Amino acid sequence: MTAIEQYLIDTYRAAQHGTPAPPPPGRDDVAVVRSARSYEQCHAVLDGRPANHPWRAALHRLLIRGGA
Repeated sequence: MTAIEQYLIDTYRAAQHGTPAPPPPGRDDVAVVRSARSYEQCHAVLDGRPANHPWRAALHRLLIRGGA
C-alpha cells in the first residue's frame, strides 16, 4: 500500500468518526530538512567548526577562488 492510499483510508476514517483529517504525506518534509540542517549547524558552532553549508563552501571555492 502506498502512502497516498493509506492517507486516503485515514482521511475516510477521520470523516466517518468526525475527527480532523491527517496531514497529507510529504507536507512537512521541507521543515524536517531545515530542522536537521539547523541542528547540524548548531552543533558545528558548539564544536568550534564553521557552520557553513558544505556544498555552498565547495561551490564558493570553485567559483570565487578558481578551484584553489
